[in-house]
Amino acid sequence: MTSVSTKIHPNGLEYVEISTALCKARIFMQGAQIDYFEPLGKKPLLWVSSADDYQPGNGIRGGIPVCWPWFGVNDKEGFPQHGFARNRNWSLESVQMQGDIAKLRFALQISVDDRQYWPHDTQVAVEFELTETLKLSLINHNRGDETVTLTQALHTYFPITDIHQLTASGFAGAKYIEFAKGPYAQEGDEVQFVRETDRVYTDLGPVQLLHTKDGTIEVGREHSHSAVLWNPWIDKSKWLSRFNDDDYLTMVCLEAANVLEDKLVLEPGQSHTLTTTVRWL
Repeated sequence: MTSVSTKIHPNGLEYVEISTALCKARIFMQGAQIDYFEPLGKKPLLWVSSADDYQPGNGIRGGIPVCWPWFGVNDKEGFPQHGFARNRNWSLESVQMQGDIAKLRFALQISVDDRQYWPHDTQVAVEFELTETLKLSLINHNRGDETVTLTQALHTYFPITDIHQLTASGFAGAKYIEFAKGPYAQEGDEVQFVRETDRVYTDLGPVQLLHTKDGTIEVGREHSHSAVLWNPWIDKSKWLSRFNDDDYLTMVCLEAANVLEDKLVLEPGQSHTLTTTVRWL
């Protein structure tokens, strides 16, 4: 039986709960952030730290935070890291059911206060298509008469059993920046994890795989030639907010992005859709 209902978390955050014949999911209005997606008969595809207390004003440490309209640290003092969209309440614009396929669209109304960070006349929306696969699209439209430049990412946290046994593949031919150094040429197709990893890849193919003890997760991207691969490892885990000291063992981030030379440049009237799709193979 299909159901889509709006509920309130005990700490006050509003969310949409979706249950279909193909999956179960939960999407919060704050940040238009999905924190749970479980395909029928398979394990959940998203990771959330047990240290997160779902407090209003804090992006959830897990799921898929939306980093917009910039990724990382802004060069202007006082601007929030990874933009402001992940901490703001979005509105649910539409819910459509096509058989067992659920489609939801969220939009962000940029407030007067946020105009200090983003004075441009743009429209931004997030669309979810939920089947056995999770498909998430971040849609930008430049409604103004000036060119707009931005960076963005869909900061996806994946569950793994043991970081020491994880292999990520699909990186052949790419290059990356790490810890503000590089670019480095990727050696081989695979990445394994023996230390803190914080790579911003460019010239990257559209599909990567995460080979875990529980199976292989396929991560696809559209309209993106860049992605971020991240695990904080031991030392950084100790000071991350809403993150347990040993959480690094059971998660990895692989984020669809438009960053560095892959940044998004929108001419007046132009639109762009960044999409990520994730599924168990």
